[in-house]
Amino acid sequence: MKILVTGGRGVVGKPLTDELAKRGHQVWIADRGHSFEANYYRCDVGEFHQVERLLEQQGFDYVYHLAAEFGRRNGEDFYENLWKSNAIGTKNIIRMQERLKFRMVFFSSSEVYGDYRDVMYEDVMDRVAIKQMNDYAMSKWVNEMQILNSAAGFGTESVRVRLFNTYGPGEYYSEYRSVICVFIYRALHNLPYTVYTEHQRTSSYIDDTVRTLANITDNFKPGEVYNIAGSELHDMKRASDIILKYLGKDDSLVEYKKRQDDTTLVKMVDASRAARDLGHESTVPLEEGIPRTIEWQKGVYGLG
Repeated sequence: MKILVTGGRGVVGKPLTDELAKRGHQVWIADRGHSFEANYYRCDVGEFHQVERLLEQQGFDYVYHLAAEFGRRNGEDFYENLWKSNAIGTKNIIRMQERLKFRMVFFSSSEVYGDYRDVMYEDVMDRVAIKQMNDYAMSKWVNEMQILNSAAGFGTESVRVRLFNTYGPGEYYSEYRSVICVFIYRALHNLPYTVYTEHQRTSSYIDDTVRTLANITDNFKPGEVYNIAGSELHDMKRASDIILKYLGKDDSLVEYKKRQDDTTLVKMVDASRAARDLGHESTVPLEEGIPRTIEWQKGVYGLG
């Protein structure tokens, strides 16, 4: 297949690009920076003419659309960037999909479930009125609705994936990144961090997530939506404790609080649909994935 990965230099996009190429696909990358890489296009998805020029140059069979602003707090602090990249950017891709008829895999987020307190099945939003809790979540749900409307009105074929707390090597630290990334970086550098003890998540190691995502081309079901998640529900103190134990440190720099108001308390998720259709499987538990991620950060930040 000829496949374009937007956001192909990102935390998930880069290993996904590598995995698709290993499987024999012809893979192109689109991202916002300049690059010397082969099959690379510089493109801001929020600019329609850049998207149009890119997609008309190649007859892509699939577009994995990852390009977006990431994160709850990032979306509040830089909401102009978020809405342009996420909502307008996705609309630009959809407009070209309506014209060129490539298949799309769209990357949504577990954040679309808001503070839903029961098991997060993919059809929750069809049954329950959900209030998304931040701009990032709202933009992802807006994108899903845009995709559904395009499918109904233009016959476009898309699959939506909702990622749940993917972590692992390749995620460079900033204050807006995933919680495990932040915990590791700050523990490595003897910096304080906060653990919210009542929050529970199902973290998915990057290799498990990417393998499942690459399988979509083998069993593409237009209109389908999948939760991509880890198999074990854990609180955030457990993740912190694994990090500190591996590093041989105590928790003197950790501040414990019960909960954070602007995010889901517990994400209980059902990922059986992805297991059925895409062979999704969690093979790397936290006790293995976190040390691998720590060692990667040690190398990146010269702490080996």
